[in-house]
Amino acid sequence: MFLFLNTSFSQDHNIIMTYNLLNYPGNDTINRNPQFRTIFSNIQPDILVVQEINSQNGVDGFLHNVLKAVSSEFEAGLFINGPDTDNAVFYKSTIFTFISNIPIRTNLRDINEFRFVHNSTADTLIIYSLHLKAGTGSTNEALRAAEVDSLRKRTNALSPNTDFLLVGDFNIYNSNESAYQKLLDQNGSGYLLDLFTIPGTWNQQQYSSYHTQSTRTRSFGGGSTGGLDDRFDIILMSQGVMNGGGIAFIPGTYTIYGNDGNHYNDSINKPPNAAVGQLIADALHYASDHLPVIAEFSFNSSYVELNPLIVLFEGLFDGTTMRPDSIIIELREDSYPYTLIDQVKTLIDSNGICSGKFLSAKNDIPYYIVIKHRNALETWSSTAHSFVNNQLSYDFTFSANMAYGNNLKLVNNKWCVYAGDVNRDGFINIDDLSFVFTESVKGTINYLMTDVNGDFFTEIEDVSIVFINNLIGIESKTPIRNFIQ
Repeated sequence: MFLFLNTSFSQDHNIIMTYNLLNYPGNDTINRNPQFRTIFSNIQPDILVVQEINSQNGVDGFLHNVLKAVSSEFEAGLFINGPDTDNAVFYKSTIFTFISNIPIRTNLRDINEFRFVHNSTADTLIIYSLHLKAGTGSTNEALRAAEVDSLRKRTNALSPNTDFLLVGDFNIYNSNESAYQKLLDQNGSGYLLDLFTIPGTWNQQQYSSYHTQSTRTRSFGGGSTGGLDDRFDIILMSQGVMNGGGIAFIPGTYTIYGNDGNHYNDSINKPPNAAVGQLIADALHYASDHLPVIAEFSFNSSYVELNPLIVLFEGLFDGTTMRPDSIIIELREDSYPYTLIDQVKTLIDSNGICSGKFLSAKNDIPYYIVIKHRNALETWSSTAHSFVNNQLSYDFTFSANMAYGNNLKLVNNKWCVYAGDVNRDGFINIDDLSFVFTESVKGTINYLMTDVNGDFFTEIEDVSIVFINNLIGIESKTPIRNFIQ
């Protein structure tokens, strides 16, 4: 299922895919290989990273019996046999050159660092593949967190703005889990960005579009059963990739292949499957108990840049400085239906300053600038603005009329985005207040939607912010809502 809006792009792009192959090769490989061939004939990734491969024989067999039957361009990267099941990588040699495989040792399975060079642009891409400890409970959560600690030691040693991805089977159940929080922790340059803000426990029906395990409801050939209900397989991206430039994620292309959002706790091949049809749904069902995840990236792309963008957030801003945080910047067309043209996820600093590089926007065409944050009100620029000579700057803090509908709050002579839209529905209301109040009673600690002031605690200060904005009826003001009304 596509989880972003599709847009059109002029740049060349390449598909990167992660897939847990389910204990490959097993004793049923002769039956599973045709299913894998069906899947890869339709996806044709340029780099394929896999988990649960068991041996060099497995790598060779998958390469020759599956991938080369689809395209003679596929080759395998160096395989290193570690403890338990392993990671492996395959790639199209006409597009990429494989450089190295460096194992990161943990107390459980290895995490592997794969390096590639793009043949046309000479850009270097690093892909980390992991398969974290499975299972619920505090012991397993602690083991996953320890594995992530080993990874972060490696990624924090990378230069800022390095282009790298983290893919694999995370076995993480909710946004509060320590391993997930450690991956996103922005202390150190090696943090990752999740394209999606999904609060709470992930194996709920409301998050069915994000689930990747299990593809089947009955037991056969090993693997998990019970139907699709866990968000285990993920692609996370570095700030460098999200910033754009040399290597950049193409919005609209993150895909949980085969997930149509309609198979919660059900087998992926129960008719109908609106995402891929019956033939591929059957192949996904019989090949593995996980769904593949894919995303597309451009290399050496031309771009326009929004720099600087200045925006402050109530709660995070204390009147002098702001707690740094990630935001999403969107560019949208200037007339109904205000189509999304491009977007980036970027880090905003203590002065409220950030920037964004956009691959699909063009000079001299007006776009609305849209700001989205995990618990603040979606806010649009007052009017549409154009890039000139690939550059544009914008300052939301200068005046209330920098935002559409003057929808900003004055804090110590700076205009700020309203905080407290915790459920992201465009209203700061009793639903948000109830959510924050409940978590404050629990004494919840972590980087959460309910932590409105960004101090990693959900407490009375957060409740107060939401209470006041609910009391005065704060809601989003956008051209879309104005047009519909």
